[in-house]
Amino acid sequence: MKKKIRVLVVDDSALVRQTLTELLSSDPDIEIMAAAADPFIAATHLQSEIPDVITLDVEMPRMDGITFLQKIMSQHPIPVVICSSLTGKGSETALKALEYGAVEIIEKPRLGTKQFLEESRIRICDIVKAAASAQLHRIVERTLKVTPKLTADAVLQKPNSNAMLQTTEKVVVVGASTGGTEALRVFLQALPMDSPGVVVVQHMPEQFTANFANRLNSLCAVSVAEAKDGDSILRGHVLIAPGNRHMLLKRSGARYYVQIKDGPLVSRHRPSVDVLFRSAARYAGKNAVGVIMTGMGDDGARGMLEMKEVGARNLAQDEASCVVFGMPQEAIKAAGLSGDSVVPVSRTYTFSPER
Repeated sequence: MKKKIRVLVVDDSALVRQTLTELLSSDPDIEIMAAAADPFIAATHLQSEIPDVITLDVEMPRMDGITFLQKIMSQHPIPVVICSSLTGKGSETALKALEYGAVEIIEKPRLGTKQFLEESRIRICDIVKAAASAQLHRIVERTLKVTPKLTADAVLQKPNSNAMLQTTEKVVVVGASTGGTEALRVFLQALPMDSPGVVVVQHMPEQFTANFANRLNSLCAVSVAEAKDGDSILRGHVLIAPGNRHMLLKRSGARYYVQIKDGPLVSRHRPSVDVLFRSAARYAGKNAVGVIMTGMGDDGARGMLEMKEVGARNLAQDEASCVVFGMPQEAIKAAGLSGDSVVPVSRTYTFSPER
């Protein structure tokens, strides 16, 4: 019999503890080890048993979740999923959580939390199951019935074979999810100031992407910003898709730009990597370079195949450097990537602008 994923729920709200316990227990692959109202109580449980995953609130009495996360990741790394209300400065706190080793963020609203968690049951269970298999590093200092997944057809029609003639200007499209905040930092810090324009879909909450872009902008030689509708894609510039909005690459004459739009979840995500990659296949064709990074699920796999079919170059992050190998693995299989097209995160920047 398959071993169940044991989860420790840590949250000072009795309602959240109860709701998370009930929804996670509804998945036949997950069971609750214990629920704790604060990190001190959680620590007593950890003395007798180590869970496979911890869900952790940020604002709690006696010790905040970020401090507890640092202690866990520096002493005995355990996959941690932050479940927190992200508003204003809260998103900065969540960004710190990812820096300190949290695998994923679940955003819970300040009002209607119970209903939100129940409506997000499938996604939350998927996140916890992916977290259980995450590759962690010590920080120093039974299948559920699910609704059918929509494809990029829901947002943009598939490109035809003569969608784009080749030009000299390249554009790089990147997709990432779980573990992507760190992978993107490594990737973007390696880019020179005159690199081709880059557009990125990173699965994260909508109040989070602006701060994420600002942080990367402070670390990189290239300029990084949260994308706005109509922004031009320029050399030395990186645009991050805003949370909860799809981002498409478009072209007008010789100018590439982005379109930010609403729409249904595609591959269970908004923004969706498949939507971005399809738009790159349609409007950039051979001029595009696709990069798929760490993340759970298969968002981006179909889009990367479509990019291959129009002659674009594709790269995938290798398993050894991924936190979760799901998205790259599915893209590798779909697009038939191998050899020097599957590389460590430290080498994902090695596309040739002239290719």
